[in-house]
Amino acid sequence: MKLWGGRFTKETNQLVHNFNASISFDQKFFQQDIEGSIAHVTMLAKQGILSEPEKDQIISGLSGIMADLQDGSLEIDGEHEDIHSFVEAHLIERIGDAGKKLHTGRSRNDQVALDMKLYTRDEIEVIDELVKELMITLHNIMKNHTETFMPGFTHLQKAQPVTLAHHIGAYFEMFKRDRSRLSDIAKRMNLSPIGSGALAGTTYPLDRDYTAALLGFDGPTLNSMDSVSDRDYLIELLSAISTIMMHLSRFSEEIIIWNTNEYRFVELDDAYSTGSSIMPQKKNPDIAELIRGKTGRVYGALVSLLTVMKGLPLAYNKDMQEDKEFTFDAIDTVKGCLALFNGMISTIRFNEESMASSAKNGFTNATDAADYLVNKGVPFRDAHGIVGELVLYCIDKDIALEQMSLEEFQQISPVFDTDIYDAISLTTCVNKRNTIGAPGKEAMAKVIALNEEYLSI
Repeated sequence: MKLWGGRFTKETNQLVHNFNASISFDQKFFQQDIEGSIAHVTMLAKQGILSEPEKDQIISGLSGIMADLQDGSLEIDGEHEDIHSFVEAHLIERIGDAGKKLHTGRSRNDQVALDMKLYTRDEIEVIDELVKELMITLHNIMKNHTETFMPGFTHLQKAQPVTLAHHIGAYFEMFKRDRSRLSDIAKRMNLSPIGSGALAGTTYPLDRDYTAALLGFDGPTLNSMDSVSDRDYLIELLSAISTIMMHLSRFSEEIIIWNTNEYRFVELDDAYSTGSSIMPQKKNPDIAELIRGKTGRVYGALVSLLTVMKGLPLAYNKDMQEDKEFTFDAIDTVKGCLALFNGMISTIRFNEESMASSAKNGFTNATDAADYLVNKGVPFRDAHGIVGELVLYCIDKDIALEQMSLEEFQQISPVFDTDIYDAISLTTCVNKRNTIGAPGKEAMAKVIALNEEYLSI
């Protein structure tokens, strides 16, 4: 059944029907479509546009369709153009003429806008919960590794010693910002478009505030043309989940590097690794690599929707139907990646000895050796040069700074004394850095306490 056949004298070409139809993908929000219709007819009855018996009959029919779709006794077919016509056709089939009044006072334009908002709002909650679950995993790793030393990097070169807790904490902050973005989007989009009609409202005495309240919105949208053509919230969501994927991809890249034989910082659980068809020694970080790869897929959805929307005049245009497939795919992709990454990182084994050894052998304590000289009265620029000489000496001898004898230290600068060894130990290098946000144990304890409070909300 088509909702618009009266104007036409010929059947739609089958290829045109197939090209135009959206039921293959918009069936994904059948639940939101039915919930929106129930709220709509409830409002119509309150306004006296429908009788109470008609309302009850329609709601009963819609509830039955919902139940049958959920348990699989009713299947969605390709005969109908979209999920809206599918539901309406089955409603009329089940309850007769009363079902023909379902669409009173609304258009498919505001109906699909409502369905997409309801679906998006629900999915934001799911994504937010998945991000929070990952953050809980990261928080537990942080609590257990405040004394697990490792090198911190800039330019992928060893820079200064940090702890695993501090390194993981950087991602905790990224995901905290991600949740904040999701919250902002959910708040900004939470206005109901239903009642906007095709683009210019309706002559029926609708109570849009009442329908909005029934559906959990903060109120109705204030311009009917914008209501049916707004896709900003989807662009914002795709941008936000692209950022989530970027964070997951960065983290995955580090896991991939840490998993190499050269680093051996981590051992991936067998459940989150695969082998090679010809090389029996291989244990590949496929999950991390796939997450890194799927990031581009989500980026593509964002660019696609921006491109679709960039030249559209007001109000609704059929181009906007293209918002759904790649938005649905991007949402499903980020949900899958979050769940899998959480499983991978929660089962990973950190090789603490390899991490500490790498920090010791990479001159990550060179800055602290310079600070030592500054505290002895040597100007920083001179101290910088002296420590540069120390590093060159150690590279030539293939030793670490802490392996130098005091005599070797004093050959380069007589200022060095026996306390240099404590000054450049990993424990001292890390734990004397206790300004908030630094890797020192006291500073990390404060951050972990703040994180605990954040996660309890």
